[in-house]
Amino acid sequence: MSLFWRIFLLNAVVLIAATTLLLGPVTVSTPVLLTEAAVLTAGLAAMLIANGVLLRVGLAPLQRLTRAMTTTDLLRPGTRPAVGGHGEVAELITTFNTMLDRLEAERATSAVRALSAQEAERHRIAQELHDEIGQTLTAVLLELKSVADHAPSAVREELHQVQETTRASLDEIRRIARRLRPGVLEELGLASALKALTSEFTGPTLAVRHHVDADLPPLSRDTELVLYRVAQEGLTNAARHSGARRVDLTLKRTPTGMELSVRDDGHGIQGAAEGAGISGMRERALLIGADLTLSPRPDSGTEVRLVVPLHHESH
Repeated sequence: MSLFWRIFLLNAVVLIAATTLLLGPVTVSTPVLLTEAAVLTAGLAAMLIANGVLLRVGLAPLQRLTRAMTTTDLLRPGTRPAVGGHGEVAELITTFNTMLDRLEAERATSAVRALSAQEAERHRIAQELHDEIGQTLTAVLLELKSVADHAPSAVREELHQVQETTRASLDEIRRIARRLRPGVLEELGLASALKALTSEFTGPTLAVRHHVDADLPPLSRDTELVLYRVAQEGLTNAARHSGARRVDLTLKRTPTGMELSVRDDGHGIQGAAEGAGISGMRERALLIGADLTLSPRPDSGTEVRLVVPLHHESH
């Protein structure tokens, strides 16, 4: 029975009962007696209570659906409101769950395309930085060296400073190209790539330590790339925004899969809104069926944890 008819019939029953009582044992005098007023007040209260109970019970599934609609996040899939109620209420919740399934599938498909295009663009930019700008700066360094060798001693020191500036720029371009295209990941594997990544972020004010299990299972190229990019983004956030002095990167094998964690001793999340970097990590995690969580540490700092189930690698 639909919600409309249930409410209508209850109101009809209550009104018919009230009319029957008024026509039968309950009468109203003029002027109204105190006992009659009490009976009418009690009857009105009973009608209101009955309607309130029915509406509360009948609309409770809709309230749960409303909460689900306001809290649903496609980057955290799998949560569905329980199908409750009867008639069109249950049908509405079922339709909403079906819509979520379709939206999550479409988002996953579009995310695969977008991230694939992003990786291809990163590869192209890294190639151009290395082949064009890198070679140009290398040629400039050789020219500066030649000029400095034949220059008067008065300007030779200035030319050496220009050489050092150019060499520093060349090193920075190569570092950017390595971050855009992790060649070490393709050539030496995930463990070596993560160790090289921690070395890049280690500096005078930040100590990055790595703990990578030696018995890692064979992983697909997509899984290795997601693990690397999440580690890279986690280290970037720790270095730029957390004010941390120490970061621990751990990749270990668990009974149910793989677990990557990036823990820092910074000032923590402190209720900050998730930016594009964290959203990107969540989208990458969805590509391989992994679970990404960001949580404050008990003492101080933040922990980024990525759990990859083993069953994903078997497909």
